[in-house]
Amino acid sequence: MEMEEYVKNILNDIKLRGIEAVIEYSKKFDGSGEPFMVSEGEFKEAMDSIPDYDKNIIERTYKRIYENHIIQYNNDKMRFFNGSLYGIRYTPIERIGMYIPGKRPLPSTVMMIGAPAKIAGVKDIVIASAPESNGKINPYTLYIANLLGINEVYKIGGVQAIGSMAYGIGMKKVDKIFGPGNSYVNEAKRQVYGLTGIDGLYGPSEVMVITDGTCNNEYIIADLNSQLEHGETSKAWLLTTGKAPVPGNCRIKIMVFSNMNELISAANEIAPEHMEIQAMEPMEIFNKIKNAGAIYMGDYAPVPAGDYFLGVNHLLPTGGTSRFSSALTVDDFMKKTSFANVSKSDFMGNRELGMELARIEGMPLHYRSMEVRS
Repeated sequence: MEMEEYVKNILNDIKLRGIEAVIEYSKKFDGSGEPFMVSEGEFKEAMDSIPDYDKNIIERTYKRIYENHIIQYNNDKMRFFNGSLYGIRYTPIERIGMYIPGKRPLPSTVMMIGAPAKIAGVKDIVIASAPESNGKINPYTLYIANLLGINEVYKIGGVQAIGSMAYGIGMKKVDKIFGPGNSYVNEAKRQVYGLTGIDGLYGPSEVMVITDGTCNNEYIIADLNSQLEHGETSKAWLLTTGKAPVPGNCRIKIMVFSNMNELISAANEIAPEHMEIQAMEPMEIFNKIKNAGAIYMGDYAPVPAGDYFLGVNHLLPTGGTSRFSSALTVDDFMKKTSFANVSKSDFMGNRELGMELARIEGMPLHYRSMEVRS
C-alpha cells in the first residue's frame, strides 16, 4: 500500500475511534499503552538519573540557544500617517505540539524548538515522543522539558502522535506541530496541515562543503561523514575549485569546478540544508549564496557544532526547499496580523483610489461600501 494511503487510513481511524485507536497503534508500533501522559514520578526519576555534569552541559547549551534566538524577537510594527495608524501586530500561537523522535532520541531538538517558542510567548507546549524499549521517555528529553517548564509530555510516537495532537485525542488539540520525524510522520504532518499548522516537512539530512582547496582536508571529510551518520538516505556534497580530497565514502558526491562563480551557481541550484564554506575568503562566497538552510564558515564551525551548541537553529529546510523556506525562528511561533485605524481625513482624501479599483474589478458592492461614507 502506498504510504499516502497507509497514513490516511491510520489518521481516519484515529479520527473515527479516538483514544481506542491511539492505544492500538501505540501497542503495535511502540509497544506502549495507557497511561500516555508522563507522570510527576517519571519526571523525577529522569531528573535523578542524569549526572550533574550532563545537566550543566544542557543548561549551558540552552543558554547559548536562547541568547542566539532572543535577538529575533519582533515587536509590533506601526506607522502613523495623516491621523491614521497602520501596522502589524505579533501574537504568539496559543498551543503548540512538539514531536520528538523516540526510537533514536533527539533531546537537543527540544531545546531548538522550546527556546524560540518560549521567547515568542507560547502559552502551552506539549511533547509527544515514542517511549524507549523500557517503556519510558528518554530521560534527557524529560530533563530538558522540565528545564523549559514543559510538563505535558505524552508517550506516543509515529502517525498516532501527529493524529493525537492534531485532532485532540487524549489531549487538548494543538494549533501548530513542530519537529522532525520519519517519512510516515512527515506524511502525517502533511495530511493534517490546514486543521493544524506545521513547521515544515523535513527530509533526510544534507550537508554541502564548499572549498577552494586551501583548507584542512581532514576537517572536510569528517564534516561530510558526520551528516551521513543520520541514515542511508542522508546526502553529502563536496564542491571545490581545487584538488578534491579522497573522501573514502562512496555516498559523498564530489563536484570540481574551474572557477568559484560556477561552483556558487551549482550550490544555489542544489540549495542544501547545511552548508560549510571552508575557503580563504569565506565572506565573499557567503554573500553570493542565496539558497541554504544554514551556512557555517571557517575551520571552527562544523555542522555538528551547529546541531548542538553554537546556538543557531538546527531545524532547517531540506530537499532543495531552502529556495523558498527558512530556518526555524521565533517568527514561526507568532502570528502576524495587519491592522488599520483610519482617520476620516485620510479615508476621505484617498477613497477614490479604492472606489476606482472596485470599478475596474467590477465590484459594485465594494464601491458602495466606500461611497456611502461621508
